[in-house]
Amino acid sequence: MNHAIRLHEPGGPEKLVWEEVPLPSPKPGEALVRHHAVGLNFIDIYFRTGLYKAPSLPAVIGMEAAGTVEAVGEGVEDLRPGDRVAYAMGPIGAYAEARTIPAKVLVKLPDDIGFETAAAMMLQGLTAQYLLRRTYKVKAGETILVHAAAGGVGLILCQWAKALGATVIGTVGSEAKAELARAHGADHVILQGEDLAARVNDITRGARLPVVYDSVGRDTFSPSLDCLAPFGLLVSYGNASGPVTGVDLGILAAKGSLFVTRPTLATHTAKRADLLAMADELFSVVRSGQVKIEINQTYALRDAATAHRDLESRKTTGSSLLVP
Repeated sequence: MNHAIRLHEPGGPEKLVWEEVPLPSPKPGEALVRHHAVGLNFIDIYFRTGLYKAPSLPAVIGMEAAGTVEAVGEGVEDLRPGDRVAYAMGPIGAYAEARTIPAKVLVKLPDDIGFETAAAMMLQGLTAQYLLRRTYKVKAGETILVHAAAGGVGLILCQWAKALGATVIGTVGSEAKAELARAHGADHVILQGEDLAARVNDITRGARLPVVYDSVGRDTFSPSLDCLAPFGLLVSYGNASGPVTGVDLGILAAKGSLFVTRPTLATHTAKRADLLAMADELFSVVRSGQVKIEINQTYALRDAATAHRDLESRKTTGSSLLVP
């Protein structure tokens, strides 16, 4: 017997339905994975609401999980039944007890990283890796800004940037989240509602910033530009407040020949060699203790609707898990 959370039409959390589904057999190039833990991410909400389109309906959403290989299809040579694996990329389908998935997106887990830690860190941790090490290579002595610093990606970014020798400014929505961000490497915290650019200007003594990492989207796009030094880079990698639209490129010139990018994890992990190298670096900083993965919420997989409500209402901090 195999169960999954299925989406028959876009909409609110109530559209997520716990159903029995067939147990698939792996096709050539695929592996059948029995999930031990499933990651919860904001991108799951984008698929649920229809902001991101599922290939077809009904659909099983979810991008990230960890588990054990039960079978492999023809042509799969580097995996075998019993291997402990995790993944953070599509195709969607992680909200299931078991599923088939292209073997090329699976990463073998080190023995000392558990399923729960892996499922909580793969998507968020690989995102932090490409943001800090590929999109903009943060260097010791630099000051950077991390929006949503108490979120899953935010906490990893704060810790990892701190380990790289950067000074970290984080934005959060409450005093409780401010304490959490400080405990994970944020040197300065700015609360939602404060004048962001003015605070950054004070903290940097007018120098402003080389880079801003922004997962919020529409609401923080313009204020973030005002935090950048000339030739600075705004990395817009999420849409929590809605997508950024209607950008006037002339604003970038007026504010100091600025740069803006909208990267995705899918692009950075498209080549398997890059995926494996990124995962190795992530595993290294976690195993060293420089980055700790905070699993602050755990839900039964069948209760995914509740998890979505909590995530949308910003009740969660750190990483969240769905357990089959």
